[in-house]
Amino acid sequence: MRPMLATPADPRSGLPRDGAVWAYEVKWDGMRVLADLHEGRLKLTSRTGRDVTAAFPELAPLAQAHPDALLDGEVIVLLDGTPSFAALADRFHVSDPRRASALATRSPATLIVFDVLRLYGVDLIGRSWQERHQVLERLDPGGLAWQLSPTYDDVDALVKATLEQGLEGVVAKRRTARYWPGVRSPDWLKLAHQQTQACLVGGWRPETGTRRRIGALLLGVWDQAGLLRYRGRVGSGIGGAAAAELARALGPMHTDAPPFADPVPRPDADGTCWVRPDLVVEVRYLRRTDGGRLRAPVYRGVRADLDPADVRDE
Repeated sequence: MRPMLATPADPRSGLPRDGAVWAYEVKWDGMRVLADLHEGRLKLTSRTGRDVTAAFPELAPLAQAHPDALLDGEVIVLLDGTPSFAALADRFHVSDPRRASALATRSPATLIVFDVLRLYGVDLIGRSWQERHQVLERLDPGGLAWQLSPTYDDVDALVKATLEQGLEGVVAKRRTARYWPGVRSPDWLKLAHQQTQACLVGGWRPETGTRRRIGALLLGVWDQAGLLRYRGRVGSGIGGAAAAELARALGPMHTDAPPFADPVPRPDADGTCWVRPDLVVEVRYLRRTDGGRLRAPVYRGVRADLDPADVRDE
């Protein structure tokens, strides 16, 4: 099963303002997972269906939280009291137990749970959000490595509070809506305070004065016809460990021709090493040009939890 996804809200009108019809939650800046608890065992599955249990050993106590449950939530790592995507991104694809344990000690993760899809073997996805949430509220975290995501009735107050606290945004959920696995549904609407975009890497440029150290990435997304459209170049945020990680990942993906369907401007194309568009990264940006290019993008990290085939413009 893949998790249900939220649709971006219209930035002009924002989220609907009716607490009787909609419930409002914080949009957490983390990694979406389904947590399957069954007979003392825990399995964490990413949005792409990948087993990421080994990457988060500190969440192992979840296995004792309930005899049988399937929970939907977001794994977060707090830095100075605020979720840090950068601290979490280092852990997405860790499978070595010793490294995972060291990272868990340095930057412990928490699972923020906002939905329950199965309990005692009973499938709940056909029930309304309101019913599922009432069931969820009866589950006691009991001091284990998870928390229930609080819900609110006043969207304006929550938008203001999340802005002031530097949180990612707000999600509105229709109270009568069932759960639609793998669907980006208008029954869930998201409003992000910072604009982010998952992109595919189609090429990289070396850092000035070097030949092999990565200084910038050329980014693209799939359009509705399945063509890779160029969305610009990002260099800010790439350096040190991030550049080394990218070099290791992109090395085997080398190709002779650009993968983009549209022309890449010569200043971006000159000196670029082209790669197959198999690596997903996330960037933050200010706005888009009329042609869809990302203005002032900043690299945030590799998104090993996303499927390259699913990368579209938000």
